Amino acid sequence: MALMITDECINCDVCEPECPNDAIYMGTEIYEIDPAKCTECVGHFNEPQCQQICPVECIPFNPAWRESKEQLQAKYERLVAEAADKAQADAS
Repeated sequence: MALMITDECINCDVCEPECPNDAIYMGTEIYEIDPAKCTECVGHFNEPQCQQICPVECIPFNPAWRESKEQLQAKYERLVAEAADKAQADAS
């Protein structure tokens, strides 16, 4: 599963910089999580960093976006490869 931010978010700005995949961004009213980029920190950390740091505990698992640990690991590997390709292209 990817994570999601509920409307209990107070826009404290602490979650966004903690996301290693840049999946968290400011939405129209509160922060949001792009489920295509969220790996629940699989590949980076043992626990989702945004959940660990959120002072109001408004970042549950997204029941609409179910993924196994293997799927999250594969997404992490794809995102890392895409970032490497982009960095190489930018360097050229």
